[in-house]
Amino acid sequence: MPETLAQLSDVHVHFPVLDGMLFPREVARVRAVDGVSLGIRKGEVLGLVGESGSGKSTTGRALLRLQDVTAGSVHFAGQDITRAPRRELQAIRRRMTVVFQDPEASCNPRMRIGDAVAEPLRVHERLTAAALDRKVAALLDQVGLDESYALRWPHELSGGQRQRVGIARALATDPELIVLDEPISALDVSIQAQVLNLLDDLRKQRGLAYLFIAHDLGAVAHLCDRVAVMYLGRVVEVGPVADVIGAPHHPYTQALLRSVPLHDPQAARARGLQVLEGEIPSPLHPPSGCAFHPRCGQAIASCRQNRPALQAFGRRQVACPVTCPAATQAAQLPIAS
Repeated sequence: MPETLAQLSDVHVHFPVLDGMLFPREVARVRAVDGVSLGIRKGEVLGLVGESGSGKSTTGRALLRLQDVTAGSVHFAGQDITRAPRRELQAIRRRMTVVFQDPEASCNPRMRIGDAVAEPLRVHERLTAAALDRKVAALLDQVGLDESYALRWPHELSGGQRQRVGIARALATDPELIVLDEPISALDVSIQAQVLNLLDDLRKQRGLAYLFIAHDLGAVAHLCDRVAVMYLGRVVEVGPVADVIGAPHHPYTQALLRSVPLHDPQAARARGLQVLEGEIPSPLHPPSGCAFHPRCGQAIASCRQNRPALQAFGRRQVACPVTCPAATQAAQLPIAS
């Protein structure tokens, strides 16, 4: 097996809620990430899926140390970067980069495309002006853009072209890991396929590892090797894509897949569109026990009191006492609706 490149170990990210003007005091905490443990191997694509508000983007930011963690640890290439000072982080950050969700917001409107792509090179490398121009032209070519785009402004580009610029900028320092924070959600469907294929090609050419944060389970199935399902700051199921998407075991994963429209009209009419009822609870006041139990039709009595841990289930791990055989289910009664 390839060695682990990045590791999150029991990571918590909490944001304090303060009250008072002169002497503010903490009155509550938003538990955006509440005990996540995930590893990404070299050359692997790990998908991270879940509803909006489940903590996916915050997990990605914690991995990059763009967001400090409240508890737990973050390791990259065997080095603990949880509390690493700025000087150490600068050397590490050239090895892991990010592509953001909104290609328009991630481009400085007052900076030409060539300058935007060259910016990380100016920070991390010492190149002559001619060498910098050659490197920028090569990066643009790798993402399918002509070198003439270096002289253009962001407003002159389409959304797909701006996202290609974001990918080129992420590649500038020859990273080993890229966090892709919903990189196709703001693009047209036809452009989404092009960008996915580009990311797949770059991964194979460069041996890149990705953390692919997404809502689109079809895109996850196409690009990822493994997938982790998050709900309210916790990972509830993780394993190979074929296992998790082909035969989901956690009730939340099952509900996510049932809510995806089918392309076959006859199959869609036969199954119906099964919408997950209710809304994700507030991370300010998460439910006790299993966070999904208020919306789960399979919940048992212990789900209300006990927070289930991830248990081995074949090649995957599942945090559910109902579907995981490692959990004791004797004398458990369904929760009354």
